[in-house]
Amino acid sequence: MEITTLKTQRRFADEKMQKVPVFDTEKMFFDQYCLLPGQAQKIHTHAGEDKVYLVFDGEATVHVGGEEQVLREGQAALARAGTAHGVRNATDAPLVVLAVMAPRPD
Repeated sequence: MEITTLKTQRRFADEKMQKVPVFDTEKMFFDQYCLLPGQAQKIHTHAGEDKVYLVFDGEATVHVGGEEQVLREGQAALARAGTAHGVRNATDAPLVVLAVMAPRPD
C-alpha cells in the first residue's frame, strides 16, 4: 500500500505555482497545486483526459469551459476532456488544490 501525508509534501515558490506530485501511475496522476496569492495555472485543454480540481486548503477561482466559479475547501470541479480549464488564487492567503487527471497524458 502506498500512503503519503499531503501537508508535509506541499511547497510554495514566489516565482510560480508549484505542482507537487502525490501519486503518478501509467493510468493517472494526482498532484497538489500550491499557489501563493496572485498565482495561476494558465488556461489550457487536454484532448483526451478529464481533470478534477478539489480545493484542499483555501479558496480557488476555477475556470472550466468559459465559466469561472469560486470554490471553497471541500468543493470540486470537473473539466472534461477538450474543455478549457485553469485555476488561480485571487485571495490574500495560500491555496492548495488537489488535481487528478485520467487517463494519464502521454
